[in-house]
Amino acid sequence: MHDPQSAPLRKRSPGLAHDIVAELTQRILLGQLAPGEKLPSESAIVREYGVSRTVVREAISKLQAAGLVETRHGIGTFVLERDQRQGIHLSRDTAASVRGIVELRLGLETQAAALAARRRTEEQLLQMRQALDDHQNSLANNDSSVEPDLRFHQLIAQATGNAYFTDIIAQLGRSVIPRTRINSEERGDTDLKQLGQMAVLEHEAILRAIRRQDPDAARAAMLLHLSNSLERMAGE
Repeated sequence: MHDPQSAPLRKRSPGLAHDIVAELTQRILLGQLAPGEKLPSESAIVREYGVSRTVVREAISKLQAAGLVETRHGIGTFVLERDQRQGIHLSRDTAASVRGIVELRLGLETQAAALAARRRTEEQLLQMRQALDDHQNSLANNDSSVEPDLRFHQLIAQATGNAYFTDIIAQLGRSVIPRTRINSEERGDTDLKQLGQMAVLEHEAILRAIRRQDPDAARAAMLLHLSNSLERMAGE
């Protein structure tokens, strides 16, 4: 994690809380923060990240909403046991909640893509190719492309060889894929077909990097894909 030396407080922005959520989530899923372990204190996180207490509280709240931690008043915040988590609890009722899910994915799937590039098998590569072919066919036929899109991301998680990545993507389920049926008032005049074609190009870049077994390129391609997803939703 970051150097715990004192640092000037940074102005509050959505990205600051996201950075803390993404890093702590990854540590929990990789077992670096064990079930039952106490998270660093609020003041320690403030010093470590150079953020305000408001940002830290927002990040902890997001981890609680995801079902990863619980706060015991007067004692601290603790990582939940796996059997206590009962899946990841993420609301998908609004555009704002979907954006929050994509922010969570930024810290997880970029690393998953890099690991998949190193560890994927030829069979897994063929399965990814099939998922993308199915995705493009669904778009061409104006059918729902959620299933093949989700399958592609799940295959990347499986290719890491790390069960924690596979588990978190499975728990997120269809919330992994930003919905295209958020109500019309939130979506405005967004051209869904155009957005789908942009996602196709981004998926292909991810697959090319994984095929070449280039972890840095795979990480960058996934980061671009998810960052673009956030930008596209910002315009909805």
